[in-house]
Amino acid sequence: METKDDDKPDNSATGLAGRVGAALDRRGFSTPALRVRAGVVALAVAATAVGLGIGGWALLADDMTNRFGPDSVCDEVVSSRAVNDALGSGKVSAEPYEGDVSRGTAACIVTVAGGMFGDDRSLMVSLNQSKDVFHLPISPGARTFAASANGGAVGAVQGREAWALLPGGCPNGLWAQVTAYSGKEPDALKLARLAVSTADRMADHRGCGTAPLPALRELTPPAAERELDGDAVCGLPGISVYRAPDKRYKEAVTAGSDPLWTCEITPEGEHESTSALVIATEPRLRPDATDRNTSPAFGRARWVGSLPRDEIVVTCHGRPTYFRIGTIRHLGYLFSTSDEAWKQFLTAGGEAIGCEPIL
Repeated sequence: METKDDDKPDNSATGLAGRVGAALDRRGFSTPALRVRAGVVALAVAATAVGLGIGGWALLADDMTNRFGPDSVCDEVVSSRAVNDALGSGKVSAEPYEGDVSRGTAACIVTVAGGMFGDDRSLMVSLNQSKDVFHLPISPGARTFAASANGGAVGAVQGREAWALLPGGCPNGLWAQVTAYSGKEPDALKLARLAVSTADRMADHRGCGTAPLPALRELTPPAAERELDGDAVCGLPGISVYRAPDKRYKEAVTAGSDPLWTCEITPEGEHESTSALVIATEPRLRPDATDRNTSPAFGRARWVGSLPRDEIVVTCHGRPTYFRIGTIRHLGYLFSTSDEAWKQFLTAGGEAIGCEPIL
C-alpha cells in the first residue's frame, strides 16, 4: 500500500520536539518544570554511565596488561617484558623470599594477573650452583641451546622448566632457573629466552660477566628414543657391545654436543635401570675440577673426586671437558668390564667432539 506524504513522520526540528513533548506528557511530565527535571536526571545518568565505563576500562587495562606495572621484578633481575612474552599478557608482580635472588640466597615467585577472568599465571625464579653436570636439570626430552649457535647463551628447556648459565666471566656452575607453575605450558623458546634474560641480569647484579648474553635464537630438537645400536652405541662408532639374547635396550641421544651431549641407555621395561653417558664441553656447566684432588684414570684423563668413579676430566684444545657414566653397574650386560666401557667411551666420545687423542 502506498504511503501518502501526509502519513510520513515529520523529522523536522518542530516535528521531533512535538513527539518528545507528547512522550513526556504520557509519562506525567506535563509541565515545563517537570520536563526540565527529567532532562537533568537523564543527563546525570548518562554521565555516570560514561564515567563508569572509562574507569572500568582503565581498571581492566591495568589488569590485562603491564602498561602501568613495573619494568622488572625480583630485585630487578627479571624482565617484565620477558615474563609477559613467556606467560602472556597481564600485570606483573612478585613476592621474593627473604634474601637476594641475584646472590643465590633466595627464590622469587612472579605472578601475571589474569584480570577479571581470574587466569593468573605464576613461575619461580632462582639462582643455583651445580657441583657437577648431574645436578643440572636435564631430563630425557630436554632441548638444549648451544653457546656456538646463540652467542654464548647456554642452557636447556623442557616442559615448564628452563635454565641458563650465567655468562662467561662469572663463577662456573652458576645458572638461573625459571619454573612455570600454572597456566598452559609456555612456548619452549620463549621460556628459554626468559631464563637467558634472567641469567644476564643476575650477572649484572653480581658484577660479573665479560659480555651480555644476546637474545636466544634456536633450540636443539629433543632426544628421540630408538633401539640400541650394538655396533655404534649412542651413535658413536667405536663403542660396540654384547647384548644377551633375552635383553633389549633403548637409547635416547641429544641432537647436539655443545654445551652438553647425553645418551640415556635403558633396558626395555626397566626404566629405573637407566644409565647415562655424558660429555660436557662447556666449562661453565660445573665448577672447575682442576683445583680438586684428581688422580690418573686412562691416558691423559683424570678421575674427578673420590668414589664412586663416575666422572673424568680431560683437556681438549686447552679447555677442561668432562666425561661421565652414570650408574655404570647397569651396563654390566653390555661391557666386559667397567674399564672397557670407559676406554671405549673416552676414545669414541673424544673423536666425536674433535678432542686430541686421550688414550
